[in-house]
Amino acid sequence: MKAAVAVGMNTGEDWSQTVDFVREAERLGVDQVWSAEAWGSDAVSPLAYLAAVTDSIMLGTGIMQISSRTPAMTAQTALTMAALSRGRFMLGLGASGPQVVEGLHGESFDHPLGRMRETIAIIRLAMSGEKVSFAGRHFQLPLPGGEGKALRLAVGPDATIPIWLATLSPRMLELTGEVADGWLGTSFVPEGAEEASIRHLRVGAERAGRSLADLDLAQGGDVAFGDDVDRLVAERKPGLAFSLGGMGSPTTNFYNDAYARQGWTDTADEVRRLWVSGDRKAAVEAVPDEMVLQTTLVGTRDMVRDRMRLVREVGITTLRLYPAGSTLDERLATLGQALDVLREVDEEPH
Repeated sequence: MKAAVAVGMNTGEDWSQTVDFVREAERLGVDQVWSAEAWGSDAVSPLAYLAAVTDSIMLGTGIMQISSRTPAMTAQTALTMAALSRGRFMLGLGASGPQVVEGLHGESFDHPLGRMRETIAIIRLAMSGEKVSFAGRHFQLPLPGGEGKALRLAVGPDATIPIWLATLSPRMLELTGEVADGWLGTSFVPEGAEEASIRHLRVGAERAGRSLADLDLAQGGDVAFGDDVDRLVAERKPGLAFSLGGMGSPTTNFYNDAYARQGWTDTADEVRRLWVSGDRKAAVEAVPDEMVLQTTLVGTRDMVRDRMRLVREVGITTLRLYPAGSTLDERLATLGQALDVLREVDEEPH
């Protein structure tokens, strides 16, 4: 499996340390870095900076929200980033959710599947160097009845830029298998992955006349080493409770739905009920230890190795690592140890 890390520019973070982290990750052999975009920093600006201070690591948006930019602007940005990074850019896209799309951007979240399909078609058309002319349900270019005309982007074409999709629901997973180069998954439980996600990706790929092997499948989670497993698990329950209860509206939470499809229906329902009711402490306490262990890479070295082995066995090709540590040195030490274990797993027969 390839290795990846993630970065963001949240309030209070030292950007210089983030740069040091990525440069050292590149030196250690990490293949990819993904930049976050939710309701904080944008996904592109940090990568533009990192493109200038790194040499080989791939740079991916994880993710650019399709409702916050027009498809043409997304294509312009991707082409610019590919040129700046000398071909190291990966375009990661996602539909986000109604709280962000409607609350922050003032756009309707209706028909995310159709919007995503049309967005990708326009992006590929624009990046190919053709005139951007498109007639769909959600986008019509040029705008009918106006003075616009079909334009060809002035920046040089590049149809090789890979498009990754961050998807969770069955139909969006099928679309990913059909049209994308890679999958950025979250809320991942290897024990339930085949039924909940992998088979849908496979269906989409076969619909397009290709196989699952044509996609790079990325998954991952927190990684931490130690003998005090109870402490490591307890430290991660608040984050998991937030995903189950707070990452969405009371009625629409794609992360909660994904965990439910992977065998944690009762827990997902209970944690969301407690979180929405305002009892955050009880919501955290309702997260079982086993759920944390199934969704992270924490524990002894042997425990982490077993989880990495299972992730590989279900078909994941890129492992995103979120290394624990309160300082830069601690995070890098965790990352280095995780990479050592990953290499051990990769050397085993498969």
